[in-house]
Amino acid sequence: MGHKSKTASMAIAEMREFAGFAQHECDFIERSLDIGMGRGDAFKTWSRDVGDHRAIRSQYLAYRELKQLRALVPGDCSFEGIEDFLGPLIRISAQDLAQERLDGFSAYRFLYERLLGAAVRPYLPAAFCSAAALPHIAPERRKMLLQSLSEAAATAPAWSRSEPSFYPEKVEDEAA
Repeated sequence: MGHKSKTASMAIAEMREFAGFAQHECDFIERSLDIGMGRGDAFKTWSRDVGDHRAIRSQYLAYRELKQLRALVPGDCSFEGIEDFLGPLIRISAQDLAQERLDGFSAYRFLYERLLGAAVRPYLPAAFCSAAALPHIAPERRKMLLQSLSEAAATAPAWSRSEPSFYPEKVEDEAA
């Protein structure tokens, strides 16, 4: 299989995975990518009320650390600098999970591997579990989130180093 067809099939698989998420998860991922990647004005695109405005502002403030976090992703099996990386990642993750728009690990992983790159994948189960287990998350939601992490994801012996190729964006409905 050539490089172009491998890249195309990866993008199609990523599109299928995204299409399998609940609509509120898709919307949250798109909004979060808009904020995290500086794509347009998230307030104008996503804010429908005061609650949305507050949540978007919170994300803008939290996501200011993403650029620095990308540079702090620890190397292979190194404990060096792990606290400088995981602390902020857990805090940002908890803020996102507390918004109750991501229902499980798959949607979380999909978002964060796009926000931080492929190198973050091995650390996402730990950050997700830590964030989901915090008392800031309602107990019934905490249980749902923690149960969404499959044994395979939690114990993966290796993670793909391929960067994501599909970055979903909101498409404005011209007829609306």
